[in-house]
Amino acid sequence: MSTTLLDIAGIAVSPDHYIGGRRVASAESFDLFSPIDQRPLGRISEGTAAHVDAAIRAAQQAFPAWSALTAAERKPYLDRFAEEIGKRADDFCRLESNDAGVLLSRMRHGVVPRAMLNITWFAQHALELQDRPIDTEQAHHIVRHDPAGVVAIITPWNAPLMLSTWKLGPALAAGNTCVLKPPEWAPLTCSLLADAAHAAGLPPGVFNVVQGTGANTGAKLVSDARIARVSFTGSVPTAKWIAQAAGANLVPCSLELGGKSPFIVLEDADIDNAAATGALMYRNAGQVCLAGTRFLVHEKVADQFIAAMRGYVERLTIGDPREEATEVGPIIHPRQVERVMGFIERAVAGGAEVLWGGARHPFGAQYVQPTMVTKLRQDDEIVQNEVFGPVLTLQTFGRDDEAIELANGTDYGLGGVCYGETGHATEVAQRVRTGFIWINSFGIRDLAAPFGGIKRSGVGREGGDWSFEFFCDIKDVVVPKKPFRASFSQR
Repeated sequence: MSTTLLDIAGIAVSPDHYIGGRRVASAESFDLFSPIDQRPLGRISEGTAAHVDAAIRAAQQAFPAWSALTAAERKPYLDRFAEEIGKRADDFCRLESNDAGVLLSRMRHGVVPRAMLNITWFAQHALELQDRPIDTEQAHHIVRHDPAGVVAIITPWNAPLMLSTWKLGPALAAGNTCVLKPPEWAPLTCSLLADAAHAAGLPPGVFNVVQGTGANTGAKLVSDARIARVSFTGSVPTAKWIAQAAGANLVPCSLELGGKSPFIVLEDADIDNAAATGALMYRNAGQVCLAGTRFLVHEKVADQFIAAMRGYVERLTIGDPREEATEVGPIIHPRQVERVMGFIERAVAGGAEVLWGGARHPFGAQYVQPTMVTKLRQDDEIVQNEVFGPVLTLQTFGRDDEAIELANGTDYGLGGVCYGETGHATEVAQRVRTGFIWINSFGIRDLAAPFGGIKRSGVGREGGDWSFEFFCDIKDVVVPKKPFRASFSQR
C-alpha cells in the first residue's frame, strides 16, 4: 500500500487505486500533466489485470450484503457520501481545475452541488421503486427492480466528477457494487471521490476505483464476464469497442457518446438572447458533448446574429481556469489541441471562411481561440464530425424545412437548441431527430428527465426511472387470483 500522496495546490490526493476499502499501489504508473501550463502533477498508478481482478472480486464479495439492504437502509450511506463530497467541496473544485482545466467558477457553482445531488436524489428516488403492483383480471403482478450485480463505470476527462456521480448515484442506490475507471488524462477527482466514500462508511468493495488507460485497464474491465452492466460516456470509436467486448458476454451497455448538435436561430428569434446563449457554447473550451456546435441561422437575420454573437465572444475572458473571472480555459491535452487545429486548417484549405478565431491563443500552449467557421458544405468534415474544442460552424437557411434537413443531416443526435417564437420554435424542434432539445434556453437539466442521444450519439437513457431500469434486473412476480391447476389435456 502506497503512503505517497500527491500535493496538488495544497491538496493531498492519492495516486493509487482504491480496492476493497483500501489504497493499492501499482508497480506500473503513468505521468499526469496540468492542461493549464503543462506542469507535471505526478505519477498515477496504472491498473493491471491483477488490479482489475481484485476490484471485481472485492465488488462481488460486497454485493450480497449491499444488495440485501433495502433502499431505505442504503440511503443513509449515500446521504453521508454526498455530505463528505460537500465537506471537500473546495478541494474538488481546485483539484479538477488543476487536473482537467475545468473552470473554477463552474466547479463551485455547478459541478460540485450537482455531484452531491446526483447521489442524494437517486438515493431518495430508489425508495419509490420498491415492489410496484400491477393488477389484472388473472393475477396480481409485483414488479421488482433487483440489483444487477457488479457495474463497470467509465467516465471521460471533460467532466470526471459530475459524470462519475451521475452514474454512481443510481447504480449504488439500486443495490449494485461498482468499479470506476477514471479518465487517464484527469483522474484525480475520482481518487478524492474514493476518500469521500471511505469517510462516509461505504462498506469495503461497494465502490472501487482502478486507474489506467482505456486500452489497458478499461479493456480488461469491460471484457470481464463477471461484470453485469457497463456504463460509458466518451467517444464513438471507444464505445464500439466496448459494445463488442461486452457483447461477447451479453452484458448490457449504456453509451452516452458524442454530439454534433444544431443551434437553430429562426427568423422570429430574439437575436440578442440567442447570440448570448451562443457564446456559452465555448464554455469548458468547447469540450461539452451537449453543446450546440452547428449554428443554423435564417438568412434574413444572419448578419444581425453574427454581429451580435461576435460582440459577446469578444468579451469572453480567456485564461487560467483557476481564476474566478475566466470563461474559457485550456484544452485537456496536446493531442486534443492538434486534433482541434487540424479540423480548422483542413476546413480553411477546403474553402471555408473563419469569422473569428481560427488560431492558437497566446495565453498558453493548450489554448485555442474561440472560433466560428462558415461557407461550408453539409458533407464537410467539420460539419459532420465532433471537434470537441472551441470551434463552431455556421450555415444559413431560408425555410424551416431546410433548417430541419440541415439539423438532421449528420450521424449524431444528442441534443439541440432552437431559438424563435415559442410556438414556432417548438414546432421546428419536434421535427429535429435528437435525444433532447432546448427551446430558447440551454443547459436546463433535471435528474427526473431522460438524458441520452440517438444514432451515433448513444444507446440508452440516463436519469429518473431510466437509470434504474438499466442498472436493475426487472422481475415480475406473478400471483394468480384463482387456484391454478396444470393439465396436459388443456387445448
